[in-house]
This record gives sequence, C-alpha cells and structure tokens, in this order.
Amino acid sequence: MTKSKTKVILTGGCFDILHYGHVYFLKKAKSLGDYLVVAIESDERIRELKGKGRPFHSQKQRKETLESLKFVDKVIILKDKMTHQDYIDLVNKVNPCIIAVTEGDPILDKKKEQAEMVGAKIVQIPHIRTHSTTQISKFLNLD
Repeated sequence: MTKSKTKVILTGGCFDILHYGHVYFLKKAKSLGDYLVVAIESDERIRELKGKGRPFHSQKQRKETLESLKFVDKVIILKDKMTHQDYIDLVNKVNPCIIAVTEGDPILDKKKEQAEMVGAKIVQIPHIRTHSTTQISKFLNLD
C-alpha cells in the first residue's frame, strides 16, 4: 500500500464474539480513510488474555467473519507471541495513515510510538455503551 494513493487505516483487537460495539468501531475506523486493515489476535493470545474457555470462535472463523463485513478490506491474524518489534514491523508493512483505537486503549502510548515511526496519526474512537464480548460470554455461560 502506498500512502499517497490510498488512505490506509489500521486497527486491531480480538473480535471473538462480534457485537454491535465492534461493528460501530470498525465502521467509524473505515470512515477515516479508504482501506481498513484489521489485525486480530491469535487463539493462543486470546486464551492468555481472556481465559481457558476462550476464544469462542477460532482465529480462522473470526477472520472470515470480519472479511464478510463490507467495510473491512483486509484481516491479518497476528502471531501467537507478538513482541514490540513484531508490532513495529506490522505497522511498517501496512504503512497506515491512521491507527484507529478505542478511547481509553490501555496501550495507547505504544501505539502512538508506532504511529510516529511511519508518520501516521492516532485517532481515538469513542467507546459506546453496549455489551462487551466478556459480558455476552458470561450471559451465555461460555466461560
């Protein structure tokens, strides 16, 4: 991707049990540019983050589900053990104009650093009040 021709947006997350909050976020991210790249966490990484019973959907299923959304242009499955350098390499490869994050992102400082390396902006998308994947999982007794 060359920045001069296409305004590339990069974002990432787990996207395990897709819900309205995810759709809202991804639509807002796409509205910032022309081409939306979504990096998703691997199954192993989600187990580390969310617990033994997760993910509910495999990385292949999550990738296919996200790819079916008309506002998502590309989905990348991240490696199991991503290092800080791996994230830097990803950002360099994708070469986004904007990295879209949820307001209050716990690793915002690292993402700002990565954005600066390629001359990208960070855009924080407001978090809307909706049920989270964790809440849905508990409600459905999936945990």
